[in-house]
Amino acid sequence: MTNAIIKTDFNFPKQKSVYKGKVRDVYNIDDQLLVMVASDRISAFDVVLPRGIPYKGQVLNQIAEKFLDATSDICPNWKLASPDPMVTVGHYCNPFPVEMIIRGYLTGSSWRTYKKGIREICGVLVPDGMREHQRFPEPIVTPTTKATEGHDEDISKEEILAQGLVSEEDYKILEKYTRELFQRGIEMAAEKGLILVDTKYEFGKVGDKIYLIDEIHTPDSSRYFYLNGYEERFAKGENQKQLSKEFVREWLMENGFQGQEGQEVPEMTDDYVISVSERYIELYEQITGEKFIKADSEDALKRVEKNINVYLLSI
Repeated sequence: MTNAIIKTDFNFPKQKSVYKGKVRDVYNIDDQLLVMVASDRISAFDVVLPRGIPYKGQVLNQIAEKFLDATSDICPNWKLASPDPMVTVGHYCNPFPVEMIIRGYLTGSSWRTYKKGIREICGVLVPDGMREHQRFPEPIVTPTTKATEGHDEDISKEEILAQGLVSEEDYKILEKYTRELFQRGIEMAAEKGLILVDTKYEFGKVGDKIYLIDEIHTPDSSRYFYLNGYEERFAKGENQKQLSKEFVREWLMENGFQGQEGQEVPEMTDDYVISVSERYIELYEQITGEKFIKADSEDALKRVEKNINVYLLSI
């Protein structure tokens, strides 16, 4: 099997710190730049699974790169360069402590909440009588806190403002950008025969300027349905054919794991890991309309380190 990068331990010139997230390793270069390495780790239910997925980091990084470039007219974003298929280098931003989640359809965690009889999600009222995978009359914004450890928690706009997590002025901008980015994502997905169902955006600031940061419209941050057959499947009450990380969550749930205490991650066989890798590549090709070109993985860690160093020395 192809090697997967599940850990990095680089030391770059002027490096001040490194943050290891669930999936990304982010290197702080002199409080001026961030070097974000999209590893091949995979997480679900806020748990990092024990095996990496070959080419997953490359898929995420290159999809995010394309959408960052395609939405830069809507709002500024943090990206400056992508010196390696698994790396983005960008502005050092102070992140807002919330994630802006926007949903166009009642599915995934929002459906699981709705099934319990709850009709308010993050302060947004949801009408009775809706069905799984049904489109909302208008997309709804359902923010979460941004946990450094453990689970992100749902939070309403009112709670965000009351707790002083984001100023009212900034929140208006965040919501405006969120809705406009989502609309652009919907349009771009439709061109490729997909429905952008829901997604999340993260934002940060440099001085008084707000930037879109992190990833955008990737299978880790977003859910896609196939447009062809959506109406027919919905009418019959069937599951939608989708391209997102939800298939991993569903596999875990079928095998008795939802990230709760005492539960064990089911065995990830070689065949299963390869199948997940193939699904990620499928999404890349579907959403970009381009053939996925696998980066040289023989010594991927050395390649990544070299490409980052070459870029940092060139600026």
